[in-house]
Amino acid sequence: MNDFGAPVPPTGRSARDRVAGLLSGALGSAIVIAVLVCAMWAVEVVDYIQGGALDRYGIVAHDPEALPGILLAPFLHDGFGHLMANSVPLIILGFVAAIRGVGRFLWASLIITLVSGAGVWLTSPPGTLTVGASGLVFGYFGYVVARGLFDRRALDIFLGVVVAGLYYSILWGALPSQPGISWQGHLFGLIGGILAAWVLRRRAVPGQV
Repeated sequence: MNDFGAPVPPTGRSARDRVAGLLSGALGSAIVIAVLVCAMWAVEVVDYIQGGALDRYGIVAHDPEALPGILLAPFLHDGFGHLMANSVPLIILGFVAAIRGVGRFLWASLIITLVSGAGVWLTSPPGTLTVGASGLVFGYFGYVVARGLFDRRALDIFLGVVVAGLYYSILWGALPSQPGISWQGHLFGLIGGILAAWVLRRRAVPGQV
C-alpha cells in the first residue's frame, strides 16, 4: 500500500512468469535457428544440383556489382563439408543468441551480416570470392559474450561466460593464418557481433534475469 491506501504494483515479475518467459524464448530461438539452418541446407542442395553455380552470388571483393552478395553469402557454401562445419556452431551459438527474443536476434543477425560482409568486400584481395556463414558464427559468439557486458543481466552474463569458455579457441580464426580461409569474415563478424550487442543493449532492472 502507498500513503494514499492504494496498492503498489509489484516491481518485478514472479518466478513463474520469468520461467515461462525463458521457455517461450527458448522455443522461439529453436524455431528461428531451425528455419535458418534448414534454409542454408536447402540452398546448398540446389547449388549441388546446379554444379555450384550459386556460389558466384557470394561476396566478390571490390566489385560494386557484387554488393548484394553481402546478404546472400551466409546462405552459400563451398560444398556440404563447409556447411556442416558451420552448422553445429551456428545452431549452438545462434540458439543462445536468439533466446532473448527473435526480433532482437534478427536485428543482430542483420548487423553482423552487414559488418562482416562489408569488411570482407573492402579488405579481401580484389576479385576474391567469399561464401559461408562463418561470419555469423563469429558474430553470434561476439554478440553473446558482449551482451552480458552491456546488458548486465544475470542470465546474459552467465551465458556469455559459458560461451567464452567453450568457444574462446575460435578467436584464432580471426587472425590471418590458414590460406583459403576468410579471416576477414571472421574478424569483421566478431566486430559486428560486439557492435550489435552495444546497439541493442538493454540494461537490467529489478526482478529481471
